[in-house]
Amino acid sequence: MPTDSTTTISDLATLVRNFSRERDWEQFHHPKELGIALAIETGEVLEHFRFLTNEEIRANLADLDRRRALAHELADVFWALLRLAEVSGVDLADSLREKVALAAIKYPVEESKGKAHKYTEYQRGSRAQEDGG
Repeated sequence: MPTDSTTTISDLATLVRNFSRERDWEQFHHPKELGIALAIETGEVLEHFRFLTNEEIRANLADLDRRRALAHELADVFWALLRLAEVSGVDLADSLREKVALAAIKYPVEESKGKAHKYTEYQRGSRAQEDGG
């Protein structure tokens, strides 16, 4: 059975595109509708964590049925993302590589390692150093 390590993004985009075409659903797959679907599905993922402690979440993830329910919600998010990217003409792999490169500039390892600050904190620190502070 194919897994994350053996399946390409293109394979999965083709899977959901073909599913949609077989049902004549592409007529409904406009960026706005897919963006709304993505937000809704993301909200459904969050329901699995709402009001729970990290320990309770770990316990839920140890339960096969609960982990499967979360997996299905994550798959719904991925499905909507794949369709939105294709309909919008976005190459996800290229976009992610570019975004990681930009994030590396915003979050230099030597300043951000082990910290959960927003990138503006690191920029502020750099400006203070440049100003002699």
